[in-house]
Formats: sequence, C-alpha cells, structure tokens
Amino acid sequence: MSIFDGKRLTNETFKLDIERMRRGWYSDKYFENINRMLTALSRENYNYSGNFPILPHGISPEQIAVGDIEVEMQWFTRRMGKTTVVGVDKSLEMLRHCTGYFDGDKFVDTSKSLEVWAVQDGSIVKYEGDPTKIQPVIKVRGRYRDFALLETPTLGILTRSSRVATNVYETLVASRGKPVLFFPARFDVHEVQAADGYAYNIALLRFNKDHAQELGAFVSTDAQGDWWGGAGGGTVAHAAIASFLGDTAEAMMQFSHILPARIPRIALVDFNNDSVRDSLRVLDAMFAKYRELMDAGYHEEAEKYKLYGVRLDTSGSLRDVSVQPLGDPALDLGVNPRLVFNVRQGLDNAWESWNVPTSWKDAAREYCHSVKIVVSGGFNPDKIRKFERLEVPVDIYAVGSYLFNNSNGTSTDYTADVVRVKIHGEWIEMAKMGRKVGDNENLERVW
Repeated sequence: MSIFDGKRLTNETFKLDIERMRRGWYSDKYFENINRMLTALSRENYNYSGNFPILPHGISPEQIAVGDIEVEMQWFTRRMGKTTVVGVDKSLEMLRHCTGYFDGDKFVDTSKSLEVWAVQDGSIVKYEGDPTKIQPVIKVRGRYRDFALLETPTLGILTRSSRVATNVYETLVASRGKPVLFFPARFDVHEVQAADGYAYNIALLRFNKDHAQELGAFVSTDAQGDWWGGAGGGTVAHAAIASFLGDTAEAMMQFSHILPARIPRIALVDFNNDSVRDSLRVLDAMFAKYRELMDAGYHEEAEKYKLYGVRLDTSGSLRDVSVQPLGDPALDLGVNPRLVFNVRQGLDNAWESWNVPTSWKDAAREYCHSVKIVVSGGFNPDKIRKFERLEVPVDIYAVGSYLFNNSNGTSTDYTADVVRVKIHGEWIEMAKMGRKVGDNENLERVW
C-alpha cells in the first residue's frame, strides 16, 4: 500500500466490476467508438492510406496497421504546485484485469503484453503550468485498442483520490500538525467512501513523513477505513441531544454509561447556542460521576466518565450566547476565535467552583485542563491558518466538504495523452501540439 510499505493494493481490495468495465460501461462513449473502429479496421487488414502523416523524415507511412497501432500513453495531473498522488494502485488493477478484447462472448486478456510504469500512491508530483513539462504518474506501452476503454475510469480514480489527498495534506499543513478529523462522508454518495478514506490516510502518512509527525487517522465511517484497516469514530449527534430533550449533559452521561471507554467522550455543545454553559454542565456531571466511581474503587468504570473533549459546531448564521456582538459577522457568527477562547477559559476555570476535598484539587484541575476543543463547520485551510495565526486554543479541526473541493487552486484534473506510436519497430513521438513526453524519476516498472 503506497510508498510507506512498498506494497500495492490488489483487486481483493477494490472488487472491480470487471465484466462491465471490460465492455466500456464506465467509459466515455467516444472511447468505445474508437475501440470499435480500430477493431474493425484490424479485421479488414487496413493500413494507413492518408495523405498528411506527421512523421519524421525518412519514416515511411506505408504498411502501418492502424487498427493494431501500439502507443505510449502517459497519465498526469495539472494541479498547480504539489500534488499528493493517490489512485495509482486501483488504476493498475483496471489495466491488469480489463486490458484485452472480446472474441465473440469470450474476453481475451492481453494485459501481459503491456509495458507499464507507475509511481506509488503517496508520491508527490509538481506542475508549474506548462503542459509540456509534466510528471507522469503512469506510463503504458501497448496496443491502444486493448486499453482504450480504461482511460475514463483510470482518470476518474486518479483525479478524485489525488484531489482528496492533496486537500487533506494542505489542511494538515495549515493546522500546523494538529489532528484533522475526516468528516466529508455526508457530502457525497456512499460508494466513494472507501476510496476517499484511503486518500485521507495516504495524505496523513505523507504529512507525517514530511514533517516528522505521528498524527493518527480519524475517519467518521467504517467504510472510509476499509482499504487500510481503519474504523470510524465520532461524537454525539445533534439528533441524540434532541432525543434527550435538549439536555446535552444527560445525553453525554448516558453515552458514557452505555458505550465502552475506548470511544472518546466528545460532547457536542452548540445545540442550545450556549456552548460555554453546556460545556460546563457536561463537565460538572461527568467529573462528579468520575470522582464518585474513583472514590468507590471502580477505576475501570470511572474511565468511562473522562471527558475527552467538546466540539463547537455553531451555525454560521448564529452568534453564540457567550460572544458579545461587535457587528461584524466574521467576528460574531459561527465558530469564531472569541467563542473558542470563551469555552477554553470556562473549561480551565471550572474546577475552582467545585466543592471537592483538598486531596482532589489537583486531579480536578487536571481533569478540566485536559479537555480538548474540537471545532467544525465551514473549516478550510484559510480559516484554519487564521485560527493558528491568532493562536486560538483549538486542539482538533474537523473538516468536511472542503476536502472535496475541486475549483481554482484545488482542481486536480488528470489527463491521459498518447505521446508516442510504434512505427516499423521504432517509437516515434506523436503528441498533440502543446504536449510532450514527460519524465518522472519515481516511475518504476510494474509489469
């Protein structure tokens, strides 16, 4: 799996729809049309008979069997700057299982006749805006009609996975190494969750490698961890608080009572738009139960009442009760720096008002100070950088729809170009105007 262990994922992980992919079900129709045309010309024993071939001097256009033309194709992204590449392994499995042609109803597998080079997932490529200077992530040489139908699905997985990974990576950089929770599942169809979660994990591993960090992965669904062995985690939903009649503290007490201690207790405290008050109510109730169980000697049960954190998710159209109005939406509404400071101050000072024995004072203070603040709702690298610049006491950022962003600077669209054709046993450059054969020192022979 990627550059981090030198292993490639196989179709045991991806479970491709091989039969329909071989028949072009997932391909732009013009690729199917080209495939049909070249196959028919091959059967007719057609040789090139045009008048305007673009060939080097001395290369004869005669006896060139276009239907069986062999090409060199390269896959590359045009995202500006650095891209964290993901989707290579799945693309290779598409080539491995779906290269070939149908002879009647029988599929003839010709994948072993291909020459394939590829980088590993987690590699970095750079692009500075010149399409003649690109770094391919995959190169293939072989009979074009055998793999023409695979251009669409291979570009699709490379584009989406690399986009998600690169957006995650840039978000981690903005957070200065603070954990980033992967929360975009609700913003797309469920079928993409496994690929997206894999892209997130690759980006996290890449960030840890580049910045000597040891951040853990936090995904919200089990599907997002399917390809790499992760599992979903999360907090308490607003719906759960509604089920407890808006009583956030009681919802958290029952959450702690029922669920195992290994699940972090993170209270969602914006339900009533009074995040400081509800944070303190949760803190008071859970600490009281924690202390009671510890004093009774039930240490394992007491662990269930350790409050790991509170999550602020105030709507961008609301001003939290604790935030004094300044008349500027950026300063007043949603999860803003002043709200986080208010909650942090409330948490840190809560123990001072508790009636606890002297022997419990230090533990009470530590209990309060250790509670982390998680923020969510409209966060992206720009907003995170602002929070970090102001030294807002956020411990964890939860990021959702931004991680799917594909506009302007986050556009990670991939392209595949034929750049050479094989003529009379010699490879001849044949790229469209404005494109050239690219090179990437990280390409390695796959098969």
